[in-house]
Amino acid sequence: MFFTIVANIFNFVGALTILLFGMNLLSAGIQKGAGDQLQRILRMISGSRVTAVLTGLVVTSIIQSSGATTVMVVSFVNAEILSLTQAIGIIFGANIGTTVTAWIVSFFGFKFSIEAISIPLFGIGFVIQKLKKFKIHNFGEVFMGFGLLFFGLGLLSKSLNLNPESVAFLQNLSNYGVFGILIGVLAGIVITALIHSSSAMTAIVLTMAFNGSIGWELSAAIIFGSNIGSTVDAVLSALDSSVNAKRAALVHVAFNTIGTLVALILFKPFLSLIDFIVPLSPVENITTHIAMLHTIFNVMATLIFLPFVNQIANLVTKIIKDKEIIEESHYKLPVTEPNVKVGSEIYEIQMEKEIFRMAGRVMTMFDDIYNALLNRSEEIALQSENILAEKKIYIQEMHESITSFIVKCLKLPSSTSASRERFSKLMQIADGLNNLAEENESTMYKILKYLGKRNAETESESYDKIINYLEKVRTFFEVVSQRLLMGLTDGERTSFIEIENDIDSIKKALKKISRKRIEEGADVKVELNYMDIVRRIEKAGDCVYGLVKII
Repeated sequence: MFFTIVANIFNFVGALTILLFGMNLLSAGIQKGAGDQLQRILRMISGSRVTAVLTGLVVTSIIQSSGATTVMVVSFVNAEILSLTQAIGIIFGANIGTTVTAWIVSFFGFKFSIEAISIPLFGIGFVIQKLKKFKIHNFGEVFMGFGLLFFGLGLLSKSLNLNPESVAFLQNLSNYGVFGILIGVLAGIVITALIHSSSAMTAIVLTMAFNGSIGWELSAAIIFGSNIGSTVDAVLSALDSSVNAKRAALVHVAFNTIGTLVALILFKPFLSLIDFIVPLSPVENITTHIAMLHTIFNVMATLIFLPFVNQIANLVTKIIKDKEIIEESHYKLPVTEPNVKVGSEIYEIQMEKEIFRMAGRVMTMFDDIYNALLNRSEEIALQSENILAEKKIYIQEMHESITSFIVKCLKLPSSTSASRERFSKLMQIADGLNNLAEENESTMYKILKYLGKRNAETESESYDKIINYLEKVRTFFEVVSQRLLMGLTDGERTSFIEIENDIDSIKKALKKISRKRIEEGADVKVELNYMDIVRRIEKAGDCVYGLVKII
């Protein structure tokens, strides 16, 4: 008896694991096969709340995961690509879209032996995965995912086909009235939160109900609870995100929780409504009843809350207040950890934003150097050097954080060859900006050293030429930094090559003039420092041109 129970537990866990893996493979395959199209739909959403709902519905229906959709939405809100009101509409739609899984399982899971087609589907997917020449190989994971999904459902059905005596306690829960219903809701919340999939929880409930292990009322209670448990992904993705991302996650939790509470208050009438809509009694057609319950619940909740999107947004804004913007002395990447349920494009966008911020920081270093040269003061130069040292540390922290994050993104299952190439380029740009920051710090050090010499001629024509030389490199970087993420035209690339050649020519001319001054009796140490400044500025120009070659 003991070994039978243990065997049944392991069979159930194994079947559930295959089911979850199939769902993840299916979702990842669709996202990789569709490229960035699904996420473009989310990004290009209009201000219409109805369109937002339809978008959430369609995207979730395709990728078979409301968790993936809501995590994407939270990430887009965090990246300031979607507004809070747009996110709310998409979250409402995602809750409706997730009910598609229940209908798939209801229609195909128990009408015939789905295990019979699971192996051929997996085989077809494996073959498609090898057809890289036709650029459809990513869709192979879709077929393999469906194959594993159906295979897992078949195994789940067998593992949950328990004899009536062993599940009598479940059937008796309905006799405890409200207490039994609440236990069902709690079970739905906890199990769904643990397995991170309301779709898988629905499949389990459908299977157990079809096998007669649980009744109609307990099935409904578990489904209601799973709606609350499904919010765990959105909550986890928002923990270390922006204020608006936290607000979007709160809306998701509140929407599902309040909807469930209303459904529980009207529990009997609600089930009677489903019985009226669906032909045959729950005993004769339990799977369709459960699928319809899941759909009607989410549709009705959406219809109730949709007119109040703006009011909901205002309410969560008051609950989660804006933080005071404080300039941090150390950098912290304002992006949540990469999530396997989210396509890689969202992270590309967020990394582009951070690299653009990084370029802005480097630009301020140029400004500090330029101002120090103009002031011709050792005291001002010393202050600037301290400021640049702090900025260099900050930029170095940005470089390390961005590089580490990109490495994680490269390992995402949704990462395609195109996205990996893009990530690689972003990593190179971050590396180039960090090198440029180091050169700027070295330039400032050489300027401070030069200004500290008694014989340094800060009012001379040669000193003015250093200022003009730095301004040329500074302007070069300013133009290039505006093209970092957009790419270059052939004409721009040609003009930048000419600027780089001009920078090299000026360096040679300035060093030649300095050597001539040494021959005429000028202070050797001062002139060597002068040439060091010229060399460092030229190296900064090389770093800028290195960015040109990357982009």
